Amino acid sequence: MVVVVDTVSATPLRPRHPEKVNRPDASSPPKPDWIRVRAPTSRGYADTRNIVKENGLVTVCEEAGCPNIGECWDKKHATFMIMGDTCTRACAFCNVKTGMPGALDASEPDHVAEATFKLGLAHIVITSVDRDDLADGGAEHFAQTIRAIRVRCPTTTIEILTPDFLRKDGALEVVVAAKPDVFNHNLETVPSRYLNVRPGARYFHSVRLLQRVKELDPTIFSKSGIMVGLGEERHEILQVMDDLRSADVDFLTIGQYLQPTRKHHAVMRYVTPDEFAGYEKVAYAKGFLMVSASPLTRSSHHAGDDFARLRAARGANPR
Repeated sequence: MVVVVDTVSATPLRPRHPEKVNRPDASSPPKPDWIRVRAPTSRGYADTRNIVKENGLVTVCEEAGCPNIGECWDKKHATFMIMGDTCTRACAFCNVKTGMPGALDASEPDHVAEATFKLGLAHIVITSVDRDDLADGGAEHFAQTIRAIRVRCPTTTIEILTPDFLRKDGALEVVVAAKPDVFNHNLETVPSRYLNVRPGARYFHSVRLLQRVKELDPTIFSKSGIMVGLGEERHEILQVMDDLRSADVDFLTIGQYLQPTRKHHAVMRYVTPDEFAGYEKVAYAKGFLMVSASPLTRSSHHAGDDFARLRAARGANPR
């Protein structure tokens, strides 16, 4: 049995996922060759890490154990995670620490803006933990962060990856009014897997959230993603594509689920690169402006390059 323990926070030896400690271990099959990546060692990686630490920031790259961290940080690309490192949800797939978060840091928006400036980012991705403890789910903090980046880095385009703001009336409107360039909210998996994989969320609420973004501001690009390898069927993935297109979502990402620890949901199967290529082809046929589907695809991977292609695709295919 393996229990992941947090040895960094003020409360030593606290389980990172206390709700999972007593779960039986879940075994995944061995990783195939196409899913393996090298450990990060480059100078660019070290420089990015220093800037993140100097500004007291949290990144989802580290917290979620992203396999692309070496590649992205070498290029000085990082996805900042605002509102702390502790999530109020306990999704079966996620490696972000769970528990009761602390108070918001009022200076965080400015720190994120400063790090964006120091890294020289043309495109920045901002995500967050779920903050069900806050009346607005952290919507105003998202808006403040967007505005701070606009002031410090006026030419930088901004992509946000938000929680679902479940039961937080008016929260979405606050975030959309701040006018991010890309609004991303991940469905994560197919509806039949929600109870086991994403029990705190509601599938059709998330679809409606994405649809509402377009109703509020059609100029904002919308984006969503799912993981595969969690026990879903092919026809369910195709139905998710249709649901997202009904919500006028522009950009779809599909990546392989990787098990963070043996206490998390097991990988049911590793989807082959050929299958990912097939999903990409189908998704384009269904009308998405941009699709990224591969074993190592993640929501923020190559986000800057993808945004440039997304904008070009809209110009070529106005809706």
